[in-house]
Parts: sequence; C-alpha cells; structure tokens
Amino acid sequence: MSRSSFTTRHQRVATAEGTTAVSRRVRATAVAAATALSLGALGVWATSAGAAAAPVPVFPDNIVVFPDRDFVSLEGYESYAGQVATLEVFRPGVGVVGAAKATVDGGGVAFEVNHPGGVCWGTGFPSLNVTPDIVPGDEVTLIIGDVALGTTTVQDITASDSVLQPDGVTMIVTGHIDGLPADQFEQRIIEPALVDTEIGKRDIRATLGDFQPGPNGGYVSKLEVVGTTFTATYVFDNAGTAAIAAAAGGERAMGWQVVDADANRQGLTIAEFGEAGGPGFGGCPNGPLQSGPPAPTNIAAARVPGSDTISVNWDPAVAIPGTQPIAGYRVWAIDTTVTGGEQVEIGRRIGNPLSTGTTITGLDSQRTYRIEVVSVSSVGETFPAATPTVIEDVIDPTITASPAGGSYPLAQSVKLTASEPGVDIWYTTNGDDPIDANGGSTAPSALPYTGAITISADTTLKFGGFDPSGNASINYAESYVITNLPTAAKTDILTAIPALQSVELTWAPADPVAPATAITAYVVNMYDSSSGSAVAIGSQTFTGSGTTGLVTGLVGNQDYWFTVSAINDINPAPGPESTRVGPIVPQGPVVANAGPNQANVVRNTTVVLDGSASTAGPGITYEWVQLTTALGFLVVPDGVNKMALVDPTAATTSFVLPFYAFGMDAGPLYFQLTVTDTNTGETKSARVTITPRKDTVTASPRWKAGDFRITGTGAIEGAVVTVRWTVGTTTTTANATVVAGAWSVRLRNGAAPNPAPASVIVTSNQGGQFGPFAVVR
Repeated sequence: MSRSSFTTRHQRVATAEGTTAVSRRVRATAVAAATALSLGALGVWATSAGAAAAPVPVFPDNIVVFPDRDFVSLEGYESYAGQVATLEVFRPGVGVVGAAKATVDGGGVAFEVNHPGGVCWGTGFPSLNVTPDIVPGDEVTLIIGDVALGTTTVQDITASDSVLQPDGVTMIVTGHIDGLPADQFEQRIIEPALVDTEIGKRDIRATLGDFQPGPNGGYVSKLEVVGTTFTATYVFDNAGTAAIAAAAGGERAMGWQVVDADANRQGLTIAEFGEAGGPGFGGCPNGPLQSGPPAPTNIAAARVPGSDTISVNWDPAVAIPGTQPIAGYRVWAIDTTVTGGEQVEIGRRIGNPLSTGTTITGLDSQRTYRIEVVSVSSVGETFPAATPTVIEDVIDPTITASPAGGSYPLAQSVKLTASEPGVDIWYTTNGDDPIDANGGSTAPSALPYTGAITISADTTLKFGGFDPSGNASINYAESYVITNLPTAAKTDILTAIPALQSVELTWAPADPVAPATAITAYVVNMYDSSSGSAVAIGSQTFTGSGTTGLVTGLVGNQDYWFTVSAINDINPAPGPESTRVGPIVPQGPVVANAGPNQANVVRNTTVVLDGSASTAGPGITYEWVQLTTALGFLVVPDGVNKMALVDPTAATTSFVLPFYAFGMDAGPLYFQLTVTDTNTGETKSARVTITPRKDTVTASPRWKAGDFRITGTGAIEGAVVTVRWTVGTTTTTANATVVAGAWSVRLRNGAAPNPAPASVIVTSNQGGQFGPFAVVR
C-alpha cells in the first residue's frame, strides 16, 4: 500500500480519559479512506465529501448483534489480529451509548462483548461504564485506529413464544418485522435435542414463501409477512418432534442488511424471545436504568485559612447517553474529628443540574473537613462519591483572553478564561478598571462576564475577577483593532497526486468573504511533518482563481505535508490555511508500484500481481517475492504456503490461488516487488496484500458403536469439507460437499471408528476450519 495514500483525521474526544473515536459525521472520511487506500498504490490521495457512514461488513468479516442480550459478536477480521479495536454503539439523535475496547483474536471470532469469554461494555471507557440497552436503529461499529471498518444497523424485529396447535404436529411462531425486506429475514428455533430426531440438525428455520422441507426432512415450514407481522408455520412428521421444538424456547428472529454474491448474510441482527438484557456475566456494568449517574468533573474545593466556609466548584455532570438525566447534586463537608464514633456533616442539596458550584457555611474555623460530591438522578447517586482535596486558597486567580489583542480583519468573539473554576469575572470596554485598586469591589461601569464578548470595532477590553475564596485578580487589558478588510475563507485540499519530483494538488474554491470581491491567488505551503512543531520548508503561489496547481522542485521519495490558503483582491494577506494533508511522497527516478490490495479472492482462480505502474525502460529489472508477514522481510520458504509465480522477474506476474488443505495457512498472502535501475544501482520496493475469501464451517459429531455421524454448515455453496480424526496412531479423513448451506458425513458398521475419536478437525477447501473439538458419545 502506497504511503501516498492519506485520509484527513477528524476526531472527537470521546471520554475524559483522553480516548478518541471517529465522529459519525466523519465516518464518511473513513469510508473514503478505503477508496483512497485502493487508489494509494497508484499514488493518489482523495477524500469524498458527503459519503455514507461505515459500510456493512464484508464476508468473511461480520458484526452480529443480539439486542435482547445486549451482546455483540465480531466475526473474522483476522488480518487485524493483535490490534486493539473499539466497538461502539451509536444511537442517532442521542450519541454513543456504549463502547468497549478489546484485542482482535485471529481465530475466526475477533472478540465478543457482554458474553462469557469476551469483554464487558465500558472496557477501556471508564466514563461509559454502562451496559447499553441496544434497540432498533442503533449503529454498532468496529473501529481500529481512526478508521471505521464496518457498521451493523440493528433491525426492528422480534419473535414471540411458539404455540403448538391442537393437532399436535403444527407449531406457529409470530412476531414483528419493520423496515426490512421479508426476503432478508428468517425465523429459527435452536434445540440440540433435535439432532437425535429425524430432523438430524440442532435447528429448524422458516423463510419467506410457501412450505419448504427441512434439509434432512422431518418437517416443512413457511414464512408469511403481512404489514409488520410475520407468521412462521412448521408442520412436523410426528408429534414427539413437534413437542421438542415447541418446548425449546429462545425463538429467534434473524434479519440481515446485505446478501453478497455467495449468499453470505452480512450485518446480522438476531432477536431472541425471552432473553434478558443487562450484564452478560459477572463484573460487567449495570444497564442504563440501573446505573447511577457520573460525578461532576473538574471539582475544586477551596478554603481561606481560618474561614468558616468552603467553596466547591465543578463542571456539570453529563449523563451517559441512554441513562437517566442528571437531576442535581449533593455536596457535604464531613468533620474529620470523630467523637463517640460520630462525625458532624454539613451539606447542600442542589436541584439545578447545570449548577457549577456551591458554598458550605457554618463550619468550625478550627477544624478540618473532607468534602464529598455526588450527582443525583432518579436511579440514585454517584457511587463512590467524588472527594476533592480542600486547598487553602491564598492565590489570586489569573484570567486570559482568547484571541489575544491585535489587528484583525473581522469582528472577534473574545472568550475570557480563569485559572481556576468558579471565578466571578467582570469587564469594561470604556477604559475603566473593572476592579478597584484594593480588590474589594467592582467599578460601576463593570459588566459581569456571562459568555463570549463580540468586539466589532477598535476597543480596549479590560477584565478581572474574584475567585470563590474572595481573592482578586489584577486588572488585565487587551487592545483590538478591527480593520474590516477580511481575508478569504478557508478551503480544503481535495486530491494530491504524486509525480516525478512533484505533486499535483486540487482544492475546493475558496469564498472571498466580502461582497464584490474575488479570489486572486492561492498559496501552497509545504511542511516536514504533521506535528504542531512542523517546519514550513517552502511555498508556491498560483495566480488566479484556478483550483489546481503542480508543486515542483520536490525531492523524490521524501515525505511532504501540504496546506493551501486563498488571497482575495482587498487584502493581500492569505486567509487561513487548509487542514494539513500528508504524507505525500513524490516519485523519485525509480518507482515501485505493486498494485492495489486484493480482498475476498476466490480459491482456484488466477491472481494477477500488477506492477505495470512501476518504472520501465532499459536497465530496469523486477523481482517479486512472497513475504511471511505484511511488515516483515523474511521470504516464505518452499512448501504448501508458497505460491508458484509464473514469472517473478516480470513487472506483472500471476499465480493460481490453490484450494485450502489442512496444514496450510489460511490467512492473507504478502508479496513484494523490487524495482532496480541497473544503470544507477537505485532500488525501490512496494508491497501488496492478497486476502483469500474464507469459508465459515461448523460441525457437530456423534458416535455410537457402528455409527459415526458428523453434520454441519458451510457458508460457501459447493465447498468440499474434509473431516479428519485420529484413533490411536491412525488418521482417517472423509469428505462432503456443502449443499444448501449444510453437509454431513455418516460412517456405519466397519467403516465407523472404534473406539470413538477423542477429537475431530473440519476444514473447507475454501479456507475455513472448525475444531479440534470433542466427540459426543
């Protein structure tokens, strides 16, 4: 993947702990990044304004949501094994109502949340320490780094309890479906006891249409949808099997957002009748209706030495989305002296959830006190209480203005900020000092600061204030000159295409801002990094209102970051710079391009490794090798995991991706192209990742003397499944083909193993594996 690919990183601060996650508004950029990354091997960087949120996961990856249990299973994502991922539940109009961090496992299930063996909601997000009540319309997204990899939208589906009809063989399940095509819906019942009946499987299911027989017989079923009500009807071959199914419980309503070309169901919602929400195992946080409110933040408690009062200030608490709103606060001072096993408490109850502080009076000036602060909601109070340290306040507050005084082309909105919470700020614009020389009172012309101050003409702003302990600041002054000669508005770089020691940029037209003005030029600045301390290493000006410029004179194979700003015809100063983009890498004399990454590649097909965009000509040589890892340097040794390239010394070569066999590595394949100019000795390399399509198989074996049976499912129609088991020192295999999503192997009499094998491994020639697992006797 080319380093020239780049996606602008808009982020939102998700928690007070400083963790970040991709904003919903900019999930579009994350999706555009996937497009940009595919273009990256061609040296193109681009964003796509207005794109949708993260797409539905693509097989073999999937996000499966069980809303009744507030449980999510992440399937696949094996290429991200070892990386830390965030799972986020976003509720439109509300915000993020649940999140968890976990390390991706490479064993087929990336991780699970709120399920035994998985992690709890709130893991890695202390300020979201709640199990969300997942509801229809919620968007469940997997994020790695700052890229949203996939989103499942929870569907509006529910199932009711099954009802066995008077004839003893007919069973009906009804339920609700809304906003989902009926052909993307299925009703199921899971019951392991059905394996030992003529059904021969642990589940039965009904899909849209007239009666259809089960895969192994034993029943017929149909699904009808009228309005927002579905009816699943099952008719069994005998009453005993019908009774087992009717008593199973856990009736499921299963809907999916997308069906791909191989009939894989992506973006799954599985509603389960009778399942309870909330924590899925011990130690996980309560649900939103049982969770106490978080405490206010930035709490400060101050006391002037010898005073009988303590001032307590805070930033108002913010309820976790989906939980009960903050109703107010309770603050109390506890005398640290214990008399007869008792301590004196003096406190305040505040009924305003937007309150930012209170003062506790009537204290003994000779005693010390501990302060405790809690938020209050209809569920209860914060536990444990927040306990700020009481400081002896003899320090005068300081106050700053932003922006500072200076010359500005337009009116400014000036914000005053104090060095400690609870400072009472006053200001003037007529030249008077707002606080008298003794710091005890305010001038008659002083105004209380309640929010940003608009400065639209030449003004000297003076300001000062008092902290909760009565300490006064000095009088501050900032002078502002408003020229009313506005600069052009900020623009954005749209694409950056590297070329030979140059980069071609395109940008959005800038607004000249003032009426009857026009853009006269654009200025491109080059930087050496993306950090705040980046050094500007050059600039080029492009005269006129055009929105394309070729930046020349660059050093090949070196990282550059770019901004662009506009100049209008009434102010020669450039307007604000665009968001910095990079790293963009101009081409040097030798270019290696291994082509785009390829995903979901079908086995037994030809894979083309396309290096045609690399440097060509006399003296140029090519070498393709297969590497063991994406970032490693070890060449794959000869063996089952090494691909036979048609011509590894050609710019473009190919190989046939073989069927998977036990012992092979089913993960991605990594290839490196090295381009050498034998005239100069310069060498460049590029890499590409080929990810095979991966099957998902399940199996359930049963053994008894003279009869060994294994049944299972497969996601890829026509895939050949190999069952492998060992008894003693003898390993035996048997094959089956996946038909209508199912397969089976049955060996009887002398063909059946004796005794039963300790374990079985099932593999698919399309890359899936299940097991090893124990055999039921």
